[in-house]
Amino acid sequence: MTTAERMNLTDNIGLQKGISIASCNQYIYGRMECQRINSGQVSVVFNKQLSLATNASQQKIESGLWHHMLISTNVFTKAIFTVTGKDMAVFIDQWVRTGGHAKFTLSFVFNRKRNTVELEIRQDTTNQKGIRKYVGSLLVSIQELDGTFKHHLQIEAITARSDITCHSKSRRNKKKKIPLCTGEEVDMDLSAMDDSPVLWIRLDPEMTLLRSVQIEQPDYQWQYQLRHERDVTAQLEAIVALQNHSTAATRHALTDTIENEHCYYKVRLKSALCLTKVANAMVSNWAGPPAMLTIFRKYFGSASCRKIIKQNNFTNFQHYFLQKTIPIAMAGLRNTHGICPPEVLSFLMDLFKYNDNSKNKYSDNYYRAALIEALGAAVTPVITIQQGAITAESLSPDTKLILEEVTRHLNLEKLLPCYKYTVTVACLKVIRIMQKFGHLPSTPYIFREYAAYGQFIDVRITALTALVDFTKVDGKWEDLEFLLDMAENDPHPGLRHKLVRLLVENPPFEKYHKHRLDKPELVHKLWNLINGELSHDPKLRCDLVDLYYTLYGSKTPMCLPNPEIDELLKPKKVAKTNSEITLKKKKKEKKKHKHKHKHKHKSDKEKKDKDKIKDKNKTKEKDSNSKDKDLTLSKIQEDTLSSGMSSSPSPDITTVSNEFTFP
Repeated sequence: MTTAERMNLTDNIGLQKGISIASCNQYIYGRMECQRINSGQVSVVFNKQLSLATNASQQKIESGLWHHMLISTNVFTKAIFTVTGKDMAVFIDQWVRTGGHAKFTLSFVFNRKRNTVELEIRQDTTNQKGIRKYVGSLLVSIQELDGTFKHHLQIEAITARSDITCHSKSRRNKKKKIPLCTGEEVDMDLSAMDDSPVLWIRLDPEMTLLRSVQIEQPDYQWQYQLRHERDVTAQLEAIVALQNHSTAATRHALTDTIENEHCYYKVRLKSALCLTKVANAMVSNWAGPPAMLTIFRKYFGSASCRKIIKQNNFTNFQHYFLQKTIPIAMAGLRNTHGICPPEVLSFLMDLFKYNDNSKNKYSDNYYRAALIEALGAAVTPVITIQQGAITAESLSPDTKLILEEVTRHLNLEKLLPCYKYTVTVACLKVIRIMQKFGHLPSTPYIFREYAAYGQFIDVRITALTALVDFTKVDGKWEDLEFLLDMAENDPHPGLRHKLVRLLVENPPFEKYHKHRLDKPELVHKLWNLINGELSHDPKLRCDLVDLYYTLYGSKTPMCLPNPEIDELLKPKKVAKTNSEITLKKKKKEKKKHKHKHKHKHKSDKEKKDKDKIKDKNKTKEKDSNSKDKDLTLSKIQEDTLSSGMSSSPSPDITTVSNEFTFP
């Protein structure tokens, strides 16, 4: 993979996940390359490169040979060509230097008259991201009544069609031993077949290409493939396909696979989980006890009473995993009301009640943890019209039983801890499930206690997983700040890395969407940690870069002010035409002239009013002076008359004028 492809991969999915995928691809490409040449020749190529590197390491003076100590894609390709004579340049350009994988959709129709199978292989999704067109040879394996036959088809276009002649003829309702690809002959019940002699078809069974395959064939052919195909990959493909075929025949096929002792144990476990989905789809017409209840009691029930579980015995490897998985699969069953059936919950409680590990030489901690996880799988979302806080009295009886059992095991772990605290981990998971489904108040305090430094690392990671989920659903800024502080300051470096990866996988908010937790403080916090404060921890810095890209991408965070956007949103004056400007000037001048004239008229009026007031004041003063003068003269006359009538000599006129001064 080139540097540019790695950078593109990193930009899309993150650094850590990109490195993981790149390492897996290198293994797959190496396997594909080895399939195109002889395995013995591959050993010769590696031995030659090893000898060159050994000789170069001994040359301490001549450094020109030291490049043999390193191996690259070009060097390895040249070495293959030198040893085998095969040019791998086309393969390298097609798969190593170009990203993506092929995706095939196969469908077929049996032509009874010509006794041929009309195959059609489509690559319709080449325009999707990560899907590429494949051109080359492709192997198709057809299991017929007379054996397995392989055909090589040449794929050159988006849709490739081919007619393949069958080697067998239909023998419906006839039982005969059918030879398989392994050379084994098995008895098959062919009553479910139609006129076609084809039992099942596989595309690229050797997995020589980096591809995904979708085969369209009837359900009975998937059932035959699950029952009789000896390839584990083919059996798992059949189980995935049978999830979409909820019939009684599918139910029996899955049940037979679970009970088949010769089947690979992971196929049996996968069949149990698939039977849960099939049973839920057939809940309206399901007859009999809940799915897998009979199987569990058959294998692990007491001989005297099947309802009582016998003592634990984990010596049988396959039975141990079945005993762990079947309760979890049964807990996923739902009735017509969408809740776990009461008989299933009673069955799970009996498993806790009768669990006896006294004579078992193996610990049952993983088994008990699986039973607690089954209790969590049996919990369904609460549907109620109750208002107010959740109390112990408001819980349903089934929820009380589950909560009591979880609490009992959680407290017992503090007194008698098991290996790696697996029971505590399972209990914390169930508590978080009950919080999400509304059975318990959604609070982070119990998880913070178990996430504190000093607890076992698995317990801390589980508690932090619950805290990250809580922060996304119901968290506040204080909860996110608590996680960031722990990612920065926790003494355990592995936990800091794991916590940031949890935030990347389950981010507190979606990219490019407004959220209550999207604050400038978060942006500055991440930016400062990336660019300076964690210079001593490059791995954690890369994790924080992934977190920043997950939250904000390559654009400016929405919570930060953007000057360019603010400038665009700022209201601006619209440019006006010349006529509008001229008209506005005229209006302005007219208004100004009117205002000036009004002001002048007002000043003249005020001046006239002042003059009138002055004239009035002068008139009043004149009137007052004349009145005073008349009063004085009248007083003088009175005094003169009074003096003339008296006997004393009267003063002359000059004396009177000297005593009184007239205005």
